[in-house]
Amino acid sequence: MPRPIDLHTHSSVSDGTERPTELIRSAVASGLGTVAITDHDTTEGWAEALEAAEGTGLAVVPGMEFSTRWEGKSIHMLAYLVDPENLELREETLRIRESRLTRAETIVQKLAADFDISWQDVLAQTSDGATIGRPHIADALVARGIATDRSQAFHDILHPSSGYYVPHYAPDPLKAIELIRGAGGVPVLAHPATRGVDHLISRTNLDHLVAAGLFGLELKHRENDPAAAAILAEQAKELGLVITGSSDYHGTGKPNRLGENTTEPEVLEKILSEGTGSSAYSG
Repeated sequence: MPRPIDLHTHSSVSDGTERPTELIRSAVASGLGTVAITDHDTTEGWAEALEAAEGTGLAVVPGMEFSTRWEGKSIHMLAYLVDPENLELREETLRIRESRLTRAETIVQKLAADFDISWQDVLAQTSDGATIGRPHIADALVARGIATDRSQAFHDILHPSSGYYVPHYAPDPLKAIELIRGAGGVPVLAHPATRGVDHLISRTNLDHLVAAGLFGLELKHRENDPAAAAILAEQAKELGLVITGSSDYHGTGKPNRLGENTTEPEVLEKILSEGTGSSAYSG
């Protein structure tokens, strides 16, 4: 029987709590056969993850979670098998990371007016080279006793409706798909049903994404609303999109557990045959 396939995980290179090496060890311990490392807007964790997978029998799919924004809403795009040296992709993701950093500093400045927290507190929650973002601010709030855990911080102090929220730069998803495809990658829309039926992506917009080169939808994900996911599943069938399942694992940063949602082997094969920018590594 094939071992489980989990195509969405994060290391401490972005907002997970485990180094890529530790993430790979956790994936092996969880009995996975394949794991994708998909840190936010960066491929910096790939080399360490691939090295850690040597001799384990675990297959690693190199990927990234690309930040985009459309009609005022944050939309995340999973990008599998891109060429990490593609200049246009590197420049755009660098721009996003730099905007994240500036935005994080601004949020902390606003928080410091009301809470006992500093930028140094946030830096203490990050690893070298990490893409600093709201999760690290949340961890700093927890460390200072201002929030009980990361989830509570996001639902309260760091919520978009709070007075502390600041947006960051992100391209629209059509541009992201163009960049991903230009780098030989395979774009899959991440957890697209989290906001429920009333806030589902319109069929017209989904058609635009498919025309641009969208390959699939991540519908098996704990945060997707079941009714909204069912609607998208029917549309995926009509549009010829693959359906993936993933944990969106962040170590101890989220309750998500490795392998809690998985992708079918035939879907993985389609993704692997579609991508040309890099290759999966079999340990």
